[in-house]
Amino acid sequence: MENIRLALSQINCCVGDIEGNKNKIIDNIRKASDSGAHIVSFPELALTGYPPEDLLLKPSFIESNLEALDQIVSVTDSIIAIVGFVDRENDIYNAAAVIQNKKIVNVYKKMYLPNYGVFDENRYFQSGEEFSVFKFSDVIFGVSICEDIWYPGDPMRRQVISGNAQIIMNISSSPYSRHKPAKREQMIRTRASDYSTVVAFCNLVGGQDELVFDGNSVVVDERGEVISRAKGFEEDLLITDIDIEKIFQSRLSDPRVRKDKSEYGDENHLSVYQLDSSVIGNSSKKITPRVCDMFEDTEEIYRALVLGTRDYVLKNGFGKIVVGLSGGIDSSLVASIAVDALGNENVNAVSMPSQYSSEGSVTDAELLCRNLGINLISITIEGIFNSYIDSLADVFEGRKSDTTEENIQARIRGNLLMALSNKFGWLVLTTGNKSEMSVGYTTLYGDMAGGFAVIKDVPKTTVYELAKFINGHSNKEIIPNTVLDKPPSAELSPGQKDTNTLPEYHVLDRILKAYIEDHFSVHEIIKNGEDPELVKKIVRMVDLNEYKRRQSPPGIKITSRAFGKDRRFPITNRFRM
Repeated sequence: MENIRLALSQINCCVGDIEGNKNKIIDNIRKASDSGAHIVSFPELALTGYPPEDLLLKPSFIESNLEALDQIVSVTDSIIAIVGFVDRENDIYNAAAVIQNKKIVNVYKKMYLPNYGVFDENRYFQSGEEFSVFKFSDVIFGVSICEDIWYPGDPMRRQVISGNAQIIMNISSSPYSRHKPAKREQMIRTRASDYSTVVAFCNLVGGQDELVFDGNSVVVDERGEVISRAKGFEEDLLITDIDIEKIFQSRLSDPRVRKDKSEYGDENHLSVYQLDSSVIGNSSKKITPRVCDMFEDTEEIYRALVLGTRDYVLKNGFGKIVVGLSGGIDSSLVASIAVDALGNENVNAVSMPSQYSSEGSVTDAELLCRNLGINLISITIEGIFNSYIDSLADVFEGRKSDTTEENIQARIRGNLLMALSNKFGWLVLTTGNKSEMSVGYTTLYGDMAGGFAVIKDVPKTTVYELAKFINGHSNKEIIPNTVLDKPPSAELSPGQKDTNTLPEYHVLDRILKAYIEDHFSVHEIIKNGEDPELVKKIVRMVDLNEYKRRQSPPGIKITSRAFGKDRRFPITNRFRM
C-alpha cells in the first residue's frame, strides 16, 4: 500500500448510555467507511462512557456493554474498527477491540492503569499483559490505550522495535486542565519522533460530571510533526492519509532504530495478528490533511466551561437553568457561560436585593440580562430577612449582629432559588469561584446551594480574564464595564468589601496556587517571598473549610488540581504545615 487512510472518531459519549454510545459508534463506522478509511478508531471506553466508576461493579453493566459490542461487530465489514469497551475474562479490563469482517480479531488490554488525581483505574481493572501488533497488507500498526503512551518504553517500544509497527493507534479519554492540550500534544510528538513512528491519538470529547474532555485528537508523523488535528471541544471525524514509504525512508536514516533493534528486536511475547487486506484497495484520491487551530489559553478555559455546563445540564435531563444575579462579576460570568451553553431562552436569572444591595448592583444585573437577552425575575428579600430577625430576636437578645445575619441573607436567597428549581424544574447554577471556595468565603446552604458549580475551579483572577474575553470576543459589552470595575463585595452588611476579610485577589490566588496546586508547604511559600502571617492565615482557612467543600455541588475541573476527586484531604485534620 502506498498510503493508508485513518479516521479518528472524536465522539461525545455519555456514561451508562450504552445504547446511545453504540449507535453513535456504528454511525461513525459507516461515515468513516464512506470516506474510504481503512481504519477507524474511537475513544477509550467509548462504549460505556468514561469514567464509568462504580458502574463497573455491576455485572449487568459489563454484560450490557459486551452485548452492545457484539452488535457493533455484526455491522462492521471491511473497515478495521478499534473500539474502547470493558472486557471480561476472569477479571475486567479497560480494553480495545480490533474488529474486521464482522469478527473481533483481537482485544488489546490497557497496561498502565492511572491511579492519581481524578483516576481510580486500579480500583476496577486488571492490567493487560499481551504485546501485539496488527498486519494489514504491508502496514503494521499497534494499539494502545491512553496512559500506555505517556511513558517511554513499552508497550510502544516493543510494538515498534520487535513488531515493526509503522503506526500506533492510541485511543484515549484524557481530561482537560489548563495548558494540558498543548503539553499532551508535545508528549505525543516526542513519542513519535523517538520511535520514527506515526502516532494517531483519538481523544474523547464532552463533559462528565466534574471532568471535561477536550478532544484535540491528532495525527503526528514519524518526525514528530503534526499532520492533522481535530477540533477542540467539539465532536469531529478526522480523516488522514499516511504515506507508509515515508516512514520506511525516515527509519533508514535514523541510527536509533538500528540500535534499538539490535538491543530489543529479538524479544519474545509479541503477537502478530493478520487482518484481511483483500477487502479494501488503496483509497482513490489522497486528501488534504486538516489541521484545526488550538485555542489560546483564556478561550480554551471558556470553551471547557461552556461544554462542561451544557453536557452536565442536558445529560442529566434538565432543559433550563436558573442563576442568582448579584450584579457582581462571578454571577455575570456564570450567566454568560450558561447562555453560550444552552441558549438565552433556557436561562433564567433572579435578582434578590436586600437593604444592603447597592443601586448599581441591581441596575448592573438588569443591564446584563438585557445584553444576554435572558429572563430576569426580581424578588426582594428585605421583608423575609426582617421576619427572620424578628423570629430570632428573643434568642439573640444581647448579642451583636455578625456573620450570622449575613449568612441568613445568603440562605434566604438559596431557598428562593431552590423553590424556583422545584416549581419549574430549573437546575440551579451556583456562582462561587475557586478563590472563595478555597478559603470558605461562602455560605453553606446559601450561595453554595444548587445543582452545579460552574466556576468552582476558576480562580478569581481568571474570572476577570474570562469576563474580558467574553466582551472582546463579542466585540461589544456583554458583561457591563461597571461590573468589571467595581470592588468585589458580597453586600451582606453596610460597606462590605471582600478585601475587608481577604487580601487582594492576585495575592490570594498566588498563595492558593502554591499551596493547592503546586503542593508547597507553608515554609516553601514564605521562602518564595510571601508575607508569613498572611500565608499561615490563608493556609489555615483552606484547611478548616474542607467540610464546606465536601458539601458543595460538583463543578468543572480546569486547573491541575481541583477540589473533590482531584484533591482529597480529611475533614478532621490537625496537621498544619
